[in-house]
Amino acid sequence: MNYTLNQLNIFYTIAQKQSITRAAEELHLTQPAVSIQLKNFQDQFSIPLTEVVGRKLFITDFGREIARAAEEILNQVEAINYKTHAYEGQIAGRLKISTVSTAKYVMPYFLTDFMDANPAVDLSVDVTNKAKVIKSLEQNELDFAMVSVLPDHLKINRVELMQNKLFLVGGSNRELPAQYPKGKIFQEQPLIYRESGSATRNAMETFMRSKGFTNSKKLVLTSNEALKQAIVAGLGYSIMPLIGLKNELKNKDLEIIPYRGLPIITHWNLIWLQSKKLSPTAEAFLEYIKADKDRIIEERFSWFENY
Repeated sequence: MNYTLNQLNIFYTIAQKQSITRAAEELHLTQPAVSIQLKNFQDQFSIPLTEVVGRKLFITDFGREIARAAEEILNQVEAINYKTHAYEGQIAGRLKISTVSTAKYVMPYFLTDFMDANPAVDLSVDVTNKAKVIKSLEQNELDFAMVSVLPDHLKINRVELMQNKLFLVGGSNRELPAQYPKGKIFQEQPLIYRESGSATRNAMETFMRSKGFTNSKKLVLTSNEALKQAIVAGLGYSIMPLIGLKNELKNKDLEIIPYRGLPIITHWNLIWLQSKKLSPTAEAFLEYIKADKDRIIEERFSWFENY
């Protein structure tokens, strides 16, 4: 047998994704290139690694065994690379972080200087909704998570970073009648929500319940960007985190509508499991965050304090 590390990595990714197309996307390769490497890898075994049933790819039992062996080999190769960097006095290793979707406007600024100073660190950041972030944290798939609402069923450690402010927002081109009561926005105007499991949606629903508001004109969108563009287009109103609205407010595409009880204020937190044994790379990042968070907030988010 004469398979390469590249072929092992491609087959392992295919086994993880259960799809040649998704594996190609993950590896930043073309689908034909991945298919050719899979064929070349398969040709070295007399037992099938995959099978196609109803146009869907499945990994055989033998294929799963090979995928597990490939993972071990790739991890060992990675460990050799990290040890080399460590002997050279560099911080090296994986850093895995998951953030709720609105934290994508925050987290990069807390990573830039650390990554510039430590080029041997391999960074993986998953941006998703709160429910998936907490599930990944619970299953110990991460070093850190970034959330605004702390999970109450997990024992965690945390570093508080900065405020998260949620305001009632509307599109500047959606005009209401003069002297229109603001409370009627929540009852009569179309409201746009994030999907179930989103912390932003939970905050909006909690606020609505606290005021006794009900509204049947509801639109649900599954990303903060989609929701924001819908409001800019004039589809309705929503309670949204200020952090993602900087440019739209500056360009006057959106406007904040003052209302009693708003903004809702929480805090962004970097969290990790108390039982988690942090790697040297994760420890280094945590020390950097503790030492530099105030500087980063002052340099990058001074505009935030104007609202």
